[in-house]
Amino acid sequence: MEKEDQINLHGMWGSTFTKRVELALKLKGIPYEYIEEDLSYKSQLVLKYNPVHKKLPILVHNGKPIIESLIILEYIDETWKNAPRFLPDDPYERAKIRFWLFEGVGRVVTTDGEAQEKATNDLFEKLKVLEEGMREFFPGGSPTPSINGENMGLLDILMCTLFGPYKIHEEVVGIKMIDPERNPLLSSWLMALTEQPVMKEIKPPHEKLLALVHFIRQNALQSSVP
Repeated sequence: MEKEDQINLHGMWGSTFTKRVELALKLKGIPYEYIEEDLSYKSQLVLKYNPVHKKLPILVHNGKPIIESLIILEYIDETWKNAPRFLPDDPYERAKIRFWLFEGVGRVVTTDGEAQEKATNDLFEKLKVLEEGMREFFPGGSPTPSINGENMGLLDILMCTLFGPYKIHEEVVGIKMIDPERNPLLSSWLMALTEQPVMKEIKPPHEKLLALVHFIRQNALQSSVP
């Protein structure tokens, strides 16, 4: 009789990086135990499993730790090959998807003044390029009819966890990040993703997440004062 896999996910409830892994595990139907960690106090398990970077999330599979959210996502997809597959088998198609992986929201939230203006312009430029590039993946012009919990891929996971809370970010900084007129495809894509039952299942409470983003912003701004 095969020994049942033991999977523990160490994370933080409001972290988009943790949410990536939670979403991937749920999409694959993989049972796991979630262990909430305190970022201000690194537990002995965090120091044991990630002694170099001491960051979250950490996936522990049968006692073996895997760190960095993107690495964890690929590990999950390669270990559990059931649907949905997060990356295609073809190396060129995989490379095209990896090309579109980017961050950018954080700097808009954690800066002010000229630095925030630059971060915002950089984000808008990236979103413009992403909007144009995604037309290759959604030739019909809209992803809405085709997305469901059985075919979500790596880009879907990253988009809905990175930009899913964008309205909270907009509320905190007073800047409209995703504009349906400026980014029609991205807007419809995000709407389709956030309406998925599995996304609603892992979505943090609005007021709790809003308070966290306010705290992160204020802490970052205070830390930047000479």
